[in-house]
Amino acid sequence: MVKLVFVSILLSMLSFTLLGQDSIKKVKILPVPTIGYSPETKTYVGAVTLITLDLYNDSATRTSNAKFEVNYTWNKQLILETEWNYFFKDEKWFTKGKIHYSDYPDFYYGVGTNTSDSNKLLYNSIRFVLEANILKKVGDKFFFGLSGKYINYSSVTSEDSQMHPELADNSTLGVGLTLLRDSRDNLLTPTKGFYFNINAGYNFSKEDYGEATIDIRYYKTWKEKYTWANRAINDFNFGNPPFYDYAFLGGDKYVRGYNYGRYRDNNLTSLQTEFRLPLIGRFGMATFGGISNLYKISNFNFINTKLNYGLGLRFMVDKHDKTNLRLDYAIGDGGNSGFYISFGESF
Repeated sequence: MVKLVFVSILLSMLSFTLLGQDSIKKVKILPVPTIGYSPETKTYVGAVTLITLDLYNDSATRTSNAKFEVNYTWNKQLILETEWNYFFKDEKWFTKGKIHYSDYPDFYYGVGTNTSDSNKLLYNSIRFVLEANILKKVGDKFFFGLSGKYINYSSVTSEDSQMHPELADNSTLGVGLTLLRDSRDNLLTPTKGFYFNINAGYNFSKEDYGEATIDIRYYKTWKEKYTWANRAINDFNFGNPPFYDYAFLGGDKYVRGYNYGRYRDNNLTSLQTEFRLPLIGRFGMATFGGISNLYKISNFNFINTKLNYGLGLRFMVDKHDKTNLRLDYAIGDGGNSGFYISFGESF
């Protein structure tokens, strides 16, 4: 999704978020307004609020966070989302998750890496997504526990229901097990440490299917200011998932530079790397890129590999917790590109 954002309006409001940031507080609230444009929603306005929590104020418990986002479009469409990452005292337990509600049109290109822009189809849907994990500490920075998700797509309508009959109302209930190793120094803006997450689950839908994801990240910093971040992610689906739950490229978290869900298939393998460095004062920058492939096990082909690369600007809104506001512009293959604004790093 291409976003044209009026950065001057957004940055002019940052002074509100900086009040009192040099003092140590247990709860910090950082609100930022957003205004932009996308082909699906037209002009939209909204706000993103980040809440950081350091309730225990001890070195054994890392800072937790939650994000709330609301956008309203000129087409009378509403998008609501919240995410959280919360450590209990001494990190004996950890929970993370997401709640998403939206009612807006989107483009669907079909399944596979050779889909054409000329065959994209505009469809409407009401979406509700709930994802949650509750994990218990089982070792030094090791967590193990349960994961669950519920996805519901209702009121699905399209311009041509015969072109893609899979565009229909459906819901998914998934349960799984998660093993997490997380030694990052900061969840939002990590500069050192290692992250390993493996989740295996089973999903109940019109056709049941299995899913497994492996997410590995490594961070290295030199001279306390030059950070090299790396991510390898594999997402595997076994069976025939609904159109909305295939592995996919695109968006802010998975392979910047492509429209959200521009390419989708049963399996995704992606390697992403990013180099971050300071500029002046609170400002910094980043350069990033990667290679990705979507495929079925039976037809993996290096020819279908997708590239992405881009540049980003960073503005540190919280010096104590080193929380950045991130603005990234990324380019993908086939004329794809994207502009992203968010708190914290993409990975």
